[in-house]
Amino acid sequence: MATDTSQAAARVVVVGAGPVGLFLAGELRLGGADVVVLERLRTPTTESRASTLHARTVELFDCRGLLDALGDPPREPRGHFGGVPMDLTVPGPYSGQWKVPQTRTEELLQDWATALGADIRRGWEVRELSPHDGREDGHVEITADTPDGVRRLRAAYVVACDGEDSTVRRLTGAAFPGAPAGRELLRADIAGIDIPNRRFERREHGLAIAARMPGGVTRVMVHVFGRPARRRTGPPAFTEVLDAWRRVTGEDLGAGRPVWLNAFGDANQQLERYRHGRVLFAGDAAHRQMPSGGQALNLGLQDAANLGWKLAAVARGRSPEGLLDTYDDERREVGRRVLANIRAQALLLLGGPEVEAARTLLAELIAAGPARDHLAAMITGLDVRYPTGGGAHPLLGARLPLGTLPTPDGPVEVAKSLRDGRGLLIVSDSARAELRWLGKVWSDRVTSVAVGPDTAEPLHGTEGLLVRPDGHVAWAGSDPWAATAAFRHWFGRPDPGL
Repeated sequence: MATDTSQAAARVVVVGAGPVGLFLAGELRLGGADVVVLERLRTPTTESRASTLHARTVELFDCRGLLDALGDPPREPRGHFGGVPMDLTVPGPYSGQWKVPQTRTEELLQDWATALGADIRRGWEVRELSPHDGREDGHVEITADTPDGVRRLRAAYVVACDGEDSTVRRLTGAAFPGAPAGRELLRADIAGIDIPNRRFERREHGLAIAARMPGGVTRVMVHVFGRPARRRTGPPAFTEVLDAWRRVTGEDLGAGRPVWLNAFGDANQQLERYRHGRVLFAGDAAHRQMPSGGQALNLGLQDAANLGWKLAAVARGRSPEGLLDTYDDERREVGRRVLANIRAQALLLLGGPEVEAARTLLAELIAAGPARDHLAAMITGLDVRYPTGGGAHPLLGARLPLGTLPTPDGPVEVAKSLRDGRGLLIVSDSARAELRWLGKVWSDRVTSVAVGPDTAEPLHGTEGLLVRPDGHVAWAGSDPWAATAAFRHWFGRPDPGL
């Protein structure tokens, strides 16, 4: 196969065209950055792995205008924590779990990213990565096997979104500490069987889960108590699933036809740093966890929402590179907390009789109310609050709840105000002129909305709120000097021409 030694330039290369990589590509294009996505698979996968979108992810999709294309997928108010049932109803318009096959999520995000101008190249498998961190000409050289031979690319930045077995992570040697898998669930989509649905059914010898899916396929998951995880280089054999299912339930599924097989363990690992100079990590490339209740997919998509606008601003030269350190600071802490709750869930879900007392106590706490509210906000991502350096405003660091803002010209929807990937400045129409002037100075990056003085929310008695493109409140107050510092920190220096 011939080698092409020419080096085409790209501002950002994203490795991996799964949901996280595609969402990041769209975010980067929305921020005006050139982006190339490299995917080793020549065609999109037909495997539907994760199928749950949580409230915060759906809010982000609304803020990018993606919900109409998504249609009206089924919503399930019920969720669980380690197999203990709980209601996932939360405040806001997108409560519960949205059941969307991963294949549909990928299709939606690919169409969006492509329409925005992302260059998606399939059949490109990265095999070498060479960062060069010089100040004047910093870049990363990438070598990939492609359908047309070996090709090389030069990028200003590379983001690894290539999954839990990340090639980029291996090539960079990034430290990935944590616990390897000790136990696992076997999973199979099987056609031609008719068994009862089971929701975390714990029996004497193990755990059994079964759910009828569209098209006559039933998804089963099974764990035999005490059976350790195996070192695997591929999916389990169908006979292994059949044997485990028979051991736990006594049922024979041998007449069925396997459509898809896989196994996932309770490994719990996280990168020490999400940023390694010009190479960054997002999604499962940054953290490996058991995919409990869809949290892994949603955590990765929210990584992309945090990183995309920041990296676009840095790649375009609008913001200094230090802005990328806030991605590592913010998302690594969120990831640590999510991995901790998933680790606890794995113990409750896959543990044998020794965890029954803890499960009973947790069920009682969930029924009491406050514990359910706390867990529901954590699982759905609505409790994420980024550090802002202090301040008493109740929304500081949190995401701005979606709703409408009353303006002199009529109601303005928060989600629609964020559609273009810009920030949002909300000011009282009685705010001092210096605050309103800041919106004009940064008008190429921030949309300004004035609301009536009698509005209790979201201003809560202050003159202004500065909202980042990912919907989180970065500043709240009345001091123009503090507001100016926040604008510069998050949006760089203003255009000299303004």
